[in-house]
Amino acid sequence: MKRSFKKQRQELGNGPSERLETLASDARVTRRDFIKLAAALGVTAATANLIWTDSAMAGPVRGGTLRAGLEGGAITDTFDPRKTIGPNHITTAIGSMFDTLVRLDHKTTPIPGLAESWSVGSDGKTWHFKLREGVEFHNGKTLTAADIIATFSYLNHEASAYVDGKTIIGSLADIRADGDYVVFTQKEANADLPTLLAAYGMTIWPASDPDIDWTKPVGTGPYKLHAFEPGVRILLERNQNHYRDDEGFFDDVELLNIADPVARANALRSGSVDIITRPDPKTAKFIERLDGISIVEGEGNQHYTMPMRTDVAPFDDVNVRLAIKYAIDRQAFLDKVLGGVGYLGNDHPIGKKQRFFNRDLPQRELDPDKAKFYLKKAGLSTLDVELSAAEAAFSGAVDGAVLTQASAKKAGINVSVKRVPSDGYWSNVWMKAPWCFSYMQGRVTEDWMFTAIYASNSKWNESYWENEQFDMILKAARSEQDEAKRRAMYYELQEIVRDDGGVAIPVFASFLHAASDRLGHGEVSGISYMDYFHLARKWWFQS
Repeated sequence: MKRSFKKQRQELGNGPSERLETLASDARVTRRDFIKLAAALGVTAATANLIWTDSAMAGPVRGGTLRAGLEGGAITDTFDPRKTIGPNHITTAIGSMFDTLVRLDHKTTPIPGLAESWSVGSDGKTWHFKLREGVEFHNGKTLTAADIIATFSYLNHEASAYVDGKTIIGSLADIRADGDYVVFTQKEANADLPTLLAAYGMTIWPASDPDIDWTKPVGTGPYKLHAFEPGVRILLERNQNHYRDDEGFFDDVELLNIADPVARANALRSGSVDIITRPDPKTAKFIERLDGISIVEGEGNQHYTMPMRTDVAPFDDVNVRLAIKYAIDRQAFLDKVLGGVGYLGNDHPIGKKQRFFNRDLPQRELDPDKAKFYLKKAGLSTLDVELSAAEAAFSGAVDGAVLTQASAKKAGINVSVKRVPSDGYWSNVWMKAPWCFSYMQGRVTEDWMFTAIYASNSKWNESYWENEQFDMILKAARSEQDEAKRRAMYYELQEIVRDDGGVAIPVFASFLHAASDRLGHGEVSGISYMDYFHLARKWWFQS
């Protein structure tokens, strides 16, 4: 039973850090109450998290079955990286079963994965990655350089729909084996290569014939597949021969696809699952009040988007696109859809914590007069458009559509909200409807984000936008070695997307989870949900 906040504070007395360390070791104290106590005593959140991690969770406990309620699953789900686009349900399984050459820590710093070290030559294009010894696949095969080469050859196939992977591998001129090393030669210098190789879909599997059985995938990760019901459930079991003993603490992992956020929250309340992704931000504070449940937040580059297909009328006119961007009430979106958890978007995809975030761009705000001005430039006095929305895009998308309908009306833009089914949203609506909702989890680097989604040749260019000047600057920035020049280029790219692009970006949102206090963990990654899909590797039950 929890002790009251008041009594806990009285017990601390002087020396808050030392007392907090003692209190953190008390199994009766939850992370949520601990963080509150630390804040009340003037201890920063970062310090409090370190104390909690070191004291309350210093010794992960093995055992138990982790049950997670996720969204994004579909009957068409597959482990084939040529076909999957990365919803949380299937991607969390992939992140548990497979390894990448490089991994990213919670600060997005590249750290060893299947490659224990790497170096780049003086030309800036030739990289040597030394493979870790003693790694076995789930079928007992030993990892070799041939597996890396075969994997990347498969990802680079013209039939691949995995845009990130194909773009990264397509930037390489050559991949070859050299003893225990894999040697990559880039077509153009890109210092971000180790970071790129940590992408969730750059997972390694054993060299095989072209007809890989993706219903029974084989990886090197701490968990292996036990059962797979596409769109329903994925059951994993611990890989006893995993090469690391500092991860993979659960005996089993059950990933349940629960599309509706209310149903996910109810499953957590009832104890049917231990953690859920994407709780409704508007109700998260009420969920957290429940005994034994905490909200876990990962601050990152996730943003909610409203792509307009620039290849069809009326969105093929930049003036129409600008009119709509000025007709969106971003502050209302942040307050009412996200419950204030996040910050305003400025119609480009680079987050404010990223290295080359353009701080000089004025924040775009709701301005009905400017919206009318751009409608007039388009030769229109009013505009009738349809906006497709479903909760599959993100929790609150339908509410966001209604808010947009209300604010746009002030500018003479009549928005008809089309509520579509969540099931099959990503295959039937996204990149098909003229105007809809979407979300992007962001990318670690500016080049990665722009190349994956906004380059003219990207298959995930959700607005079908093409801009020759953008493509030219993006290519030049990728290999620019001068820091100041590179910054100036990325600043300009953000401005081009903001003012010409086909995507309205009203808000950036933190990665929210609601979890049982039984779960222990360290610092949570802000790259994506489920601790960058590695939650099953890194978390554990405290008792």
